[in-house]
Amino acid sequence: MKIICIGRNYAKHALELNNPVPKTAPVVFMKPPTALLVGNKPLYYPDYTEDLHYECELVLKICKNGKHVRPEFALDYFENISLGIDFTARDLQSKLKAKGHPWEIAKGFDNSAVLGTLVPKTEVANQNNMEFKLLKNGEIVQHGFTKDFIFSITEVICYVSKFFKLHIGDYIYTGTPEGVGPVKIGDKLEGILVTKSGEKRLFETEIK
Repeated sequence: MKIICIGRNYAKHALELNNPVPKTAPVVFMKPPTALLVGNKPLYYPDYTEDLHYECELVLKICKNGKHVRPEFALDYFENISLGIDFTARDLQSKLKAKGHPWEIAKGFDNSAVLGTLVPKTEVANQNNMEFKLLKNGEIVQHGFTKDFIFSITEVICYVSKFFKLHIGDYIYTGTPEGVGPVKIGDKLEGILVTKSGEKRLFETEIK
């Protein structure tokens, strides 16, 4: 199982962190399987960072094996979606970026990838413009729409499948909208997906 992550897939998020906005191809990085945090388990604040940030994202679960996926078939490669958090040790990431080093220890540490309950994509209110929210201590801090992606779901699947064969059970974290920020011990984070039947909470994670 692979966790494939897309960085800077919302222009406003790239700009809020003073990063260049990708134009020709998605920014891709990976998290190991040990990064998954499921079942609404808490995240224990790591002792190697003093600036832990949340980044809420729409997550796709791959349902078919495939390589060099063609655009007309890309949307057949996932049936279920969820929401997740790409936790980032922002202080470590900044130091690594300044040295030109990879981001892995800032992005791929244990339990850094929250994954919520999976739901069929057919339950989403608008599959062409999926809507989700992240609540921090009951207040909305991120509000995302997939119409604002720089690279669409189809483009993401086609691009990453050029380099990594997709396997059943892989996850793709599709990028976070603007509004990322720090967490502290005691904070509660909730991921909300807008479905045909209304808003549905897919995860609830507390920082301990």
